[in-house]
Amino acid sequence: MKSLLLVTASLAAFAAAPALAQDGPVGSVGVAYGNSEAELGGLSADSDAWGVDGVVAMPAFGEWTVTVAANLSQFDDGANDDTALAGTAHLTTLVGSDLRVGGFVGAADVADETALTAGFEAQKYLSRATLTGVVAYTTADDVDLDVWSVGGDAAFYVTDALRLNAGVSWMTIDDADVDGFTYGVGAEYQIANSPFSVTAGLSHSDIEDLDVDSWTVGLRYSFGGGLQARDRAGAALPGSGVMGILGAL
Repeated sequence: MKSLLLVTASLAAFAAAPALAQDGPVGSVGVAYGNSEAELGGLSADSDAWGVDGVVAMPAFGEWTVTVAANLSQFDDGANDDTALAGTAHLTTLVGSDLRVGGFVGAADVADETALTAGFEAQKYLSRATLTGVVAYTTADDVDLDVWSVGGDAAFYVTDALRLNAGVSWMTIDDADVDGFTYGVGAEYQIANSPFSVTAGLSHSDIEDLDVDSWTVGLRYSFGGGLQARDRAGAALPGSGVMGILGAL
């Protein structure tokens, strides 16, 4: 199960880091519950997870923005309880008026095994949508794991209070001839006249003979702006780019 968690985590170098200039910090804090079902060679495993995460985007210098995120999760597969702690730091800059580019580094500790990630990201802003692309490299020395991944996500603002997104990612493990795809959709609805919102997400990972289906639900508190303002300030990240799949979920 530890190796499964690390392989799944390696898919998740897809954290969007949008950032427009702002006067002060913008971010959010959330809690979530999720469930994952994995099947491999006729065998299956089921696990539940509780998590808390926080993200904040802050102006750095000129058009540059720093985004910092962290996530703490507790996994329970019925036989073992594992705790995962992860974090990322992003540095991005605005090119023109609607394109953000930059890079990030991250680390995740899962059941005493550590994965490190670094990557490049770009984001295009439209009037009612945000398009994200990421390329990343993840390594975990404890299990001799080296992974390259490429992902994209599209978020649409149906209204100011409703955000929908869909994304896909591809990964390959060096020297193992193992490839995989992950598909996901998500939604966030901001409760009227409040800083609170409810979230939900679904994802499916297909890694050779391994299939993983996951869903999550959660509650989020935002500060510094609403959904799209939070997105464009660089604070629409998950708790960590190396722990969540398709950062906008």
